Amino acid sequence: MSEDIATNRKAGRDFHITAKFEAGLELKGTEVKSIRAGKINISDAFARVEKGQVFLYGCDIQPWETAAEWFNHPAKRPRRLLLNKKEIFKMEQATALQGCTLPLLRMYWKNRRVKVEIGIGKGKTHADQRHDLKKKVEMREVQREIQRFNRR
Repeated sequence: MSEDIATNRKAGRDFHITAKFEAGLELKGTEVKSIRAGKINISDAFARVEKGQVFLYGCDIQPWETAAEWFNHPAKRPRRLLLNKKEIFKMEQATALQGCTLPLLRMYWKNRRVKVEIGIGKGKTHADQRHDLKKKVEMREVQREIQRFNRR
């Protein structure tokens, strides 16, 4: 079982997610302790392919409070993601040719290791966002009517 550490709700609202990848995350010891304490924000996090490797940017892991200053880490440093070459190649093709981005969808524990879920996403327009919101409201009303009908 995997336990969620953090989820990025903005990614589902702002992007059409076409594919998802699971990746390991290269962290320091104080970063893991900060994650366990819940001092993390992934709302603006995204990945970028550089020189055959994938790096995570914008992931805000606050420094661990009880560690010495020389031992702590910067809050928003780029972190390397651990992926297979095939997955890196797919991500590189999608970002270069199709104009897609790689938003961070969620971060979770798997076998005592921190894993991230990266999606290949194409940005939604405001019209798409309004359409999704309208569809969500209609589904909610349909569910209410079904419940009201079943109560009789």
